[in-house]
Amino acid sequence: MPKLAVLVSGSGTILEAMIAGHGLEVGLVVADRPCRGLAIAAQAGIETVLVDRREHQGHLLSLHVAAALYERSVDLVAMAGFMTILDSPVFDFYGGRILNTHPSLLPSFPGAHAVEQTLAAGAKITGCTTHIAIPEVDAGPLCGVLTALRS
Repeated sequence: MPKLAVLVSGSGTILEAMIAGHGLEVGLVVADRPCRGLAIAAQAGIETVLVDRREHQGHLLSLHVAAALYERSVDLVAMAGFMTILDSPVFDFYGGRILNTHPSLLPSFPGAHAVEQTLAAGAKITGCTTHIAIPEVDAGPLCGVLTALRS
């Protein structure tokens, strides 16, 4: 089975869902800041790595994330609420093998404020998208969409 790493930044709710179901075996969790996602991983017995974005920024942060993944023989990466934009070191090693979750129906409302933008626009249909991550933010090919009607 391929080794899956999950990148997190916050509460870890997507990580919890990944651990709880669907037969996914998470082998590594990498965070860009101290967060609940690291505690969830540790409680589940999953190796964790903190690459703190307060200490490493931009290209250097991406280099450290890529090294953490590569050193642990990761095959597939899932960004689950990961709020740091990564650049070339990660995509050089893992291009085409990074999935990202996004809380809007892309291509509408890309970026960090998708939920607020969706609500402000009065969208009647909303949802979340999974896509293959590329260096351009929330612009990769779509893999899955879950929609919901708003009242």
